[in-house]
Amino acid sequence: MRAQGLVRERRALARHEAKKKPHLVARAPNEVWSWDITKLPSVERGKYFELYVMIDIFSRCVVHWEVHVRESAELAKQFIENCIRANGGTAPRTIHSDRGPSMTSKSVANLLSDLDIVKSHSRPKVSNDNPYSEANFKTMKYCPTFPEVFGSAQDARTFCRRFFEYYNHRHYHSGIGLHTPFTVHIGTAQAIQGSGRTPRSPSGWHCRFRSRRRTRSTETRNWAARPR
Repeated sequence: MRAQGLVRERRALARHEAKKKPHLVARAPNEVWSWDITKLPSVERGKYFELYVMIDIFSRCVVHWEVHVRESAELAKQFIENCIRANGGTAPRTIHSDRGPSMTSKSVANLLSDLDIVKSHSRPKVSNDNPYSEANFKTMKYCPTFPEVFGSAQDARTFCRRFFEYYNHRHYHSGIGLHTPFTVHIGTAQAIQGSGRTPRSPSGWHCRFRSRRRTRSTETRNWAARPR
């Protein structure tokens, strides 16, 4: 029977194509945004606050952030709406996220469709398909001033307000030519670069990390080119 090809798997097996790695390219601010949610520990064991953060992958600027006591699809939808409002009403061409329940919810999908924004998701069970958001969270959590626990949601908001103010306006980012994310986002970094002025490292929080390579502020951000 084997020689005649009669011995084989007779059940109908599903055949799914492998998910492709996200390939997103940003040549200017507001082309591709990336967002994620991370947990901030509270004083109560097992309880966390949810930090929602949206960044522009070209400028590395934190467009908007919010702290909530829970994660939900409705909060995610409102968060994206608030991000566009905080960005002066300018929406990105594409928004990328992982495959969390809030990110893949119908309310978020419908919102992006209504706004004509392309949605992009990480591959299932792949942890490094959202590198810019993950790097941003690492910068925050490895900062020496990051608290071990937060007493309340308001305490978490107070810390995040100070941190993201520092990050956007006083953090000289090695990935964007040692400019601050805000100057790249609003387009003044090129003028600073052309003037020959070298940005000084600020005193204060010092939440910086060394990079193997400095990227000029005008270079294209190619998602597929990032090392795995």
